Amino acid sequence: MAEIEGIRSGRHCVLAMHAHLVFVTKVRHRVFDDRHLTRLEEIMRAVCADFETELVEFNGEAEHVHLLVNFPPKVALSKLVNSLKGVSSRRLRQEFPDLARHYYQANKLWSASYFAGSVDGPPLTVLRQYIQQQNRPG
Repeated sequence: MAEIEGIRSGRHCVLAMHAHLVFVTKVRHRVFDDRHLTRLEEIMRAVCADFETELVEFNGEAEHVHLLVNFPPKVALSKLVNSLKGVSSRRLRQEFPDLARHYYQANKLWSASYFAGSVDGPPLTVLRQYIQQQNRPG
Protein backbone atom coordinates (compact mmCIF):
# COMPACT_ATOMS: atom_id res chain seq x y z
CA MET A 1 0.00 0.00 0.00
CA ALA A 2 1.23 3.46 -0.86
CA GLU A 3 0.67 6.43 1.43
CA ILE A 4 0.24 9.98 0.14
CA GLU A 5 -0.38 12.79 2.66
CA GLY A 6 -1.95 10.48 5.27
CA ILE A 7 -4.22 8.75 2.76
CA ARG A 8 -3.59 5.07 2.07
CA SER A 9 -4.22 3.54 -1.30
CA GLY A 10 -4.47 -0.10 -2.15
CA ARG A 11 -5.17 -2.01 -5.30
CA HIS A 12 -8.85 -1.05 -5.45
CA CYS A 13 -9.36 1.63 -2.82
CA VAL A 14 -8.21 4.94 -1.40
CA LEU A 15 -8.88 5.41 2.29
CA ALA A 16 -8.14 7.16 5.53
CA MET A 17 -9.35 5.06 8.47
CA HIS A 18 -8.14 5.97 11.93
CA ALA A 19 -9.12 4.62 15.33
CA HIS A 20 -8.36 5.91 18.81
CA LEU A 21 -7.77 2.94 21.14
CA VAL A 22 -7.48 3.05 24.92
CA PHE A 23 -6.39 0.03 26.97
CA VAL A 24 -6.67 0.05 30.77
CA THR A 25 -4.76 -2.21 33.15
CA LYS A 26 -6.65 -4.77 35.23
CA VAL A 27 -8.45 -2.97 38.09
CA ARG A 28 -6.67 0.22 36.97
CA HIS A 29 -3.55 -0.87 38.78
CA ARG A 30 -0.71 1.64 38.42
CA VAL A 31 1.77 -0.50 36.49
CA PHE A 32 3.81 1.51 34.01
CA ASP A 33 6.74 3.86 34.19
CA ASP A 34 8.55 5.39 31.23
CA ARG A 35 10.66 2.29 30.44
CA HIS A 36 7.53 0.11 30.30
CA LEU A 37 5.72 2.59 28.05
CA THR A 38 8.74 2.87 25.76
CA ARG A 39 8.85 -0.92 25.37
CA LEU A 40 5.06 -1.12 24.98
CA GLU A 41 5.25 1.32 22.09
CA GLU A 42 7.92 -0.80 20.36
CA ILE A 43 5.88 -3.98 20.84
CA MET A 44 2.64 -2.38 19.66
CA ARG A 45 4.35 -0.80 16.66
CA ALA A 46 5.59 -4.26 15.60
CA VAL A 47 2.13 -5.83 16.05
CA CYS A 48 0.59 -3.03 13.98
CA ALA A 49 3.14 -3.61 11.23
CA ASP A 50 2.16 -7.30 11.16
CA PHE A 51 -1.44 -6.18 10.50
CA GLU A 52 -0.33 -3.63 7.84
CA THR A 53 -1.54 -0.98 10.26
CA GLU A 54 0.33 2.19 11.20
CA LEU A 55 0.71 3.23 14.82
CA VAL A 56 0.47 7.00 14.29
CA GLU A 57 0.65 8.07 17.93
CA PHE A 58 1.25 6.32 21.27
CA ASN A 59 1.44 7.48 24.87
CA GLY A 60 0.11 6.56 28.25
CA GLU A 61 0.04 6.96 31.98
CA ALA A 62 0.66 4.56 34.84
CA GLU A 63 -2.62 2.65 34.34
CA HIS A 64 -3.62 3.12 30.70
CA VAL A 65 -2.35 3.69 27.16
CA HIS A 66 -3.68 5.58 24.13
CA LEU A 67 -3.04 4.54 20.54
CA LEU A 68 -3.96 6.25 17.30
CA VAL A 69 -3.88 3.72 14.46
CA ASN A 70 -4.34 4.06 10.71
CA PHE A 71 -5.70 0.75 9.42
CA PRO A 72 -6.87 -0.80 6.14
CA PRO A 73 -10.47 -2.05 5.73
CA LYS A 74 -9.35 -5.69 5.67
CA VAL A 75 -8.29 -5.44 9.32
CA ALA A 76 -10.93 -6.30 11.90
CA LEU A 77 -10.31 -3.84 14.71
CA SER A 78 -11.28 -6.42 17.34
CA LYS A 79 -8.58 -8.82 16.06
CA LEU A 80 -5.99 -6.04 16.08
CA VAL A 81 -6.93 -5.13 19.66
CA ASN A 82 -6.81 -8.77 20.76
CA SER A 83 -3.33 -9.15 19.30
CA LEU A 84 -2.05 -5.83 20.68
CA LYS A 85 -3.22 -6.67 24.20
CA GLY A 86 -2.17 -10.33 24.10
CA VAL A 87 1.30 -9.85 22.64
CA SER A 88 2.10 -6.83 24.82
CA SER A 89 0.93 -8.61 28.00
CA ARG A 90 3.00 -11.70 27.22
CA ARG A 91 6.15 -9.79 26.22
CA LEU A 92 6.05 -7.44 29.22
CA ARG A 93 5.64 -10.42 31.57
CA GLN A 94 8.73 -12.04 29.97
CA GLU A 95 10.89 -8.91 29.85
CA PHE A 96 9.90 -7.31 33.17
CA PRO A 97 9.51 -10.07 35.80
CA ASP A 98 8.91 -7.35 38.42
CA LEU A 99 5.49 -6.75 36.81
CA ALA A 100 4.28 -10.27 37.71
CA ARG A 101 2.43 -8.95 40.77
CA HIS A 102 0.18 -6.89 38.47
CA TYR A 103 -1.03 -9.90 36.50
CA TYR A 104 -3.40 -11.24 39.17
CA GLN A 105 -4.93 -14.72 39.05
CA ALA A 106 -5.66 -14.91 35.33
CA ASN A 107 -2.15 -13.80 34.28
CA LYS A 108 -3.65 -10.83 32.44
CA LEU A 109 -2.22 -7.35 32.47
CA TRP A 110 -5.09 -5.62 30.67
CA SER A 111 -8.74 -5.21 31.55
CA ALA A 112 -10.98 -7.23 29.23
CA SER A 113 -12.64 -4.04 28.01
CA TYR A 114 -11.21 -1.31 25.79
CA PHE A 115 -12.26 1.91 24.08
CA ALA A 116 -12.25 2.24 20.29
CA GLY A 117 -13.41 5.38 18.53
CA SER A 118 -13.22 6.35 14.88
CA VAL A 119 -11.60 9.65 13.97
CA ASP A 120 -11.04 11.68 10.85
CA GLY A 121 -10.30 15.19 9.62
CA PRO A 122 -9.39 18.14 11.85
CA PRO A 123 -10.17 16.30 15.12
CA LEU A 124 -7.30 13.97 14.19
CA THR A 125 -4.72 16.68 14.96
CA VAL A 126 -6.49 17.51 18.21
CA LEU A 127 -6.47 13.84 19.20
CA ARG A 128 -2.76 13.53 18.39
CA GLN A 129 -2.05 16.50 20.69
CA TYR A 130 -4.20 14.96 23.44
CA ILE A 131 -2.27 11.69 23.25
CA GLN A 132 1.09 13.50 23.22
CA GLN A 133 0.11 15.47 26.32
CA GLN A 134 -0.64 12.43 28.52
CA ASN A 135 0.95 12.68 31.96
CA ARG A 136 3.62 10.04 31.24
CA PRO A 137 5.34 8.79 34.41
CA GLY A 138 9.08 9.31 34.65
